[in-house]
Amino acid sequence: MPRAFITGLTGQDGSYLAELLLNKGYEVHGLIRRDSPSRSERIHALCDNPNLLNKRFFLHVGDLGDSLSLLRLMSLVQPDEVYNLAAQSHVRLSFDVPEQTCNTAAMGVLRLLEAIMKAGIRPRFYQASSSEMFGQVLEVPQSEKTPFYPRSPYGVAKVFGYWTTLNYRESYGLHASNGILFNHESPRRGETFVTRKITLAVAKIKAGLQDKLMLGNLDARRDWGHAAEYVEAMWLMLQQDKPDDYVIATGETHSVREFVEIAFDRAGLDWQKYVEIDPKFFRPTEVDLLIGDPSKANRVLNWQPQTTFRQLVHLMVDADLAAFGQRRRLAA
Repeated sequence: MPRAFITGLTGQDGSYLAELLLNKGYEVHGLIRRDSPSRSERIHALCDNPNLLNKRFFLHVGDLGDSLSLLRLMSLVQPDEVYNLAAQSHVRLSFDVPEQTCNTAAMGVLRLLEAIMKAGIRPRFYQASSSEMFGQVLEVPQSEKTPFYPRSPYGVAKVFGYWTTLNYRESYGLHASNGILFNHESPRRGETFVTRKITLAVAKIKAGLQDKLMLGNLDARRDWGHAAEYVEAMWLMLQQDKPDDYVIATGETHSVREFVEIAFDRAGLDWQKYVEIDPKFFRPTEVDLLIGDPSKANRVLNWQPQTTFRQLVHLMVDADLAAFGQRRRLAA
């Protein structure tokens, strides 16, 4: 039975990845912080399954800021695969907490790789890199060969993590790969991220619980895919004979405005009656256009996105509408 270790287990990607690996017959170990609820709603079903918890699914308290806890866990678990997904990943927030962001998204990578080396193990390693590393893009679309130009503390920290992973691969012969994932969403997306903020607002407005939605740059364009499909690409990278770096994206770009229009229309609402612009939601330095070239992943990993942009928006809106509809029925 292969054994995997996941940091960022309770996040959107961590929860989908844990489910994927368990379905493939893995023993899955996840890192959780002491101050994070071990029964996060994203992994609630896994924690409440008596056939999984403490049999094939294990939770470990630790932190990417604590080298000793990482060394202890690498020595204890001795995983075959390590997926580093943990980070302070909110780009706008990274301007407010740059040190915290870099402590997890940059130094956390170094600490985890050092723990692996000091534990004397040779797992295959996945680093969650980000399209935000491209920032002020120097070519369109962005591929594995596009130079980085990060425009936020988060983007800068991810560049550090990317190069650290590549250096440990080349210096020590580790099977270490970077997945340069473009924006990926789902009903499990954190509520502070713009896509989920939009779909939650749609549900609350429809339920009569909210009047307005305040947003920033509606013209920013992103390459959006479904998180549940992107975690399969992570797994595929670690099944290859040789480690490498891959852009994971749809190859399409859409604006925040398009997301808003489709989301409100799904609920039968006119978005222009409810959406207002607030300058405080603009970043100090904007990233206006991100669109990935996933041809290498298509060719080498045989991976392709399946969910269209419109389907993704509908999926997220429907989930929030259903959740708030259920709350209203319970309240009544």
